[in-house]
Amino acid sequence: MIDPKLKVLQLVAHHGTVTAAATALHYTPSTVSYQLRQLSEELGVELVTQAGRGIRLTAAARTVLDHAEALHAQAERAYAELATAVDEPAGSFTLCGFSTAATRLLPGTAAELRERFPRVRVRMVEAEPARCFDLLLAGDADLALVINTAATPPMSDHRFEQYPLLDDPLDLVVPSDHRLASRATTTLAEAADEPWIVGSPGTTYHHLVRTACMTAGFSPNIAHHADEWDTGTALVAHGFGIILVPRLARLHADWPVVRVPLHGEPAPARRILAATRLGGRDHPVTAAALEAIGAIAQNLLPPSR
Repeated sequence: MIDPKLKVLQLVAHHGTVTAAATALHYTPSTVSYQLRQLSEELGVELVTQAGRGIRLTAAARTVLDHAEALHAQAERAYAELATAVDEPAGSFTLCGFSTAATRLLPGTAAELRERFPRVRVRMVEAEPARCFDLLLAGDADLALVINTAATPPMSDHRFEQYPLLDDPLDLVVPSDHRLASRATTTLAEAADEPWIVGSPGTTYHHLVRTACMTAGFSPNIAHHADEWDTGTALVAHGFGIILVPRLARLHADWPVVRVPLHGEPAPARRILAATRLGGRDHPVTAAALEAIGAIAQNLLPPSR
């Protein structure tokens, strides 16, 4: 419905480099550069200029982007209206989300969509939140479950619509013989001197834990990195440190560890959001997916212990 070269320009603007945009679009860098040149020639304006070893968008490119975003939003609304005009929607619909969401929220949603819309091919992609927004922009996903991080677009970003779903509290997980294990609750500051197990640098979880600890007045003594809850909790069970684990994350029942809820400020939690491209919320499959996710989320959070 819209010239795909506008999508190329959007991804270049979003990522800042031709190479990163090419990766997101599954193109080669030369293909991206060629499409930018084609678009520039068709519009009769320069869209990019050299800036050292990279490129810089021109003022004309910014103007084109403003109109392209409005066009894409209107196209999403048109697709939604067309889908409601038929007896039964068809085509494909892709859900994406970070690991816990991909485990606890998306499979049930996908199953409900498959039953409700048998002509729609439903697929799932597990991805970090920043990657989920890339998938939305590239048209490779239709609905994403994300959490806010420094690397994700703010709620005010007009390319997307983002809807709060639930807050997922983080519990402190300690060995069963730990001094805090018998507590009904504790504060984050009481664990300031402990060895910490966090995600790899650059991951959403790493940023979340460091931010929570810094807000509580200390910098965590990071002893180990683990990106999977099972790995991190296994380290806790063997006395290598402590970890913050989302309430939604299931832990191995046989491990000698205890979840201790946190109270006071900060009591860290992950705010889980649903995100679509601007204009896409009213598509009947998207609306059904949001309804299903909301229903699952309402009954999902287990008690801390």
